[in-house]
Amino acid sequence: MIIGVPKEIKAQEHRVGMVPAGVLSLVQQGHEVVIQQGAGDGAGYPDAEYQHAGARIVPGAREVYARAELICKVKEPLMEEVPLLRKGQILFCYLHLAPLPELTACLLEAGVNAVALETIQSDDGYLPCLVPMSEIAGRMSVQIAARLLEREAGGRGILLSGASGAEPATVTVIGGGCAGINAARVAHGMGARVTVLDIDSRKLSHIDEVYGGRISTVYSDPESIHKSVTGADAVIGAVLVPGSKAPQLVTEDMIAEMRPGSVVIDISVDQGGCVATCRPTTHEHPTYRVHDVIHYCVPNMPGAVPRTSTQALAHATLPWLQQLASLGFDRAAARSAELCRGVNLYLPEGQHRSVISCEPVARALGLECVGIPN
Repeated sequence: MIIGVPKEIKAQEHRVGMVPAGVLSLVQQGHEVVIQQGAGDGAGYPDAEYQHAGARIVPGAREVYARAELICKVKEPLMEEVPLLRKGQILFCYLHLAPLPELTACLLEAGVNAVALETIQSDDGYLPCLVPMSEIAGRMSVQIAARLLEREAGGRGILLSGASGAEPATVTVIGGGCAGINAARVAHGMGARVTVLDIDSRKLSHIDEVYGGRISTVYSDPESIHKSVTGADAVIGAVLVPGSKAPQLVTEDMIAEMRPGSVVIDISVDQGGCVATCRPTTHEHPTYRVHDVIHYCVPNMPGAVPRTSTQALAHATLPWLQQLASLGFDRAAARSAELCRGVNLYLPEGQHRSVISCEPVARALGLECVGIPN
């Protein structure tokens, strides 16, 4: 199979869909890899390393899309990239379609078979391709919060750890999944007072066991969210419903009760956000204020540390990429239930338009879900 890796064009997105080691592995299995010139520069992978691994370097994105049977990206295509897609082409990347009706409509019309990395899921609920980026986003959220709380950034002028004779900052983490527990871990390590809220008692029990009560755990309901949010110096939203829009758990009234100069970071913004006052921002213009509370809502947070995140992402996705390349879309989806759950859109045989095959995405967009034939 011919696999294409275009350069990411989302603002300040420096990750790349494949590392040279992945190219070498695929080439050794008999596949061809076509990479756009400069695609890996931002992550520290020059063209020469890809060429040495056996990739063909082409000057522009148009050549990549024209040659490739499978497009390996990091982020969802932007609207200017959609016309480059061909009917029947496989799209392999993070999609987060639930809050993106316009893009979804265009991809359906394009007739692609789209595998969303964030919904590849094992029988026990593990999300192997999402976990590495959730870990990074969770850890980043705390160092970002620490910086935004500084007076120079417009914050309350609080050091996360506090100091002798001065109290530490209070950090509330909503969601005890991968991103949330990593945020809590770093915040605790930096000396903050941390509270984690979740509706899954098993997650809360696990946090209690690991941290011996040094991180507070609270069952999540409207009353506990209100109390924890309004008393926090920094709130980190880390709610995930795989494939679906994130539920809005933090209301604008709660934000209005927070102290001026407090910080909200909504990691779940790529799924619509769990904070009512959330709207997507960019690495170029990452923050805004509502009720004098600083909001940071960048959907591609790991793009700010592209070397680390590209390595983690490429290692997690390579096995699934190898399956698709070796078996083709239909056989790979039929053979692997995990990969099949990752299919958000597919092109039925003899049709010219794709259908939605992921129930949470279809439900969020109010569209029909059509299961993949066995």
